[in-house]
Amino acid sequence: MKKIFLFIAFVATISSNNSFAQDDPGITKSPLLTQYYAIKDALVGGNAELAATQASEFLKIVASTDSEMLPTISRDALSKDALDISKTTDIKKQRLFFSTLSDQMFNLAKAMKLSDDTIYKAYCPMKKASWLSNNPSIKNPYYGNSMLTCGKVVETLK
Repeated sequence: MKKIFLFIAFVATISSNNSFAQDDPGITKSPLLTQYYAIKDALVGGNAELAATQASEFLKIVASTDSEMLPTISRDALSKDALDISKTTDIKKQRLFFSTLSDQMFNLAKAMKLSDDTIYKAYCPMKKASWLSNNPSIKNPYYGNSMLTCGKVVETLK
């Protein structure tokens, strides 16, 4: 089952355009943002192995993104955080690295149009950390099932 999921994720990544294509009206969400959401969802579900796999896929997308579309400073920061997540299956460490990855993704989303859809920035006061979501309902990646709805939307990007 895991192999089937990974194959589907791989095909979806390959079939999407590997640039931000912010000027292309046919692109509704960047592959980078889509893959970020996949990491978040794995952490929400408490699945450290899947989070590591999704972070590895995120790294591939970062590496294949045109340097004109992703500044070097952003590329380096995103790569470091995703690499840290991919190298461990300790979910507590992954969640710590995800916090800085989320900050970097939010900065990027504010600077560039990553999606035609609304991006919600949610904040967990217990963890003092934020994350991005494509949905206003709270699904906390820092505590998973133990505090799934802890947090609130603090900003939206349209």
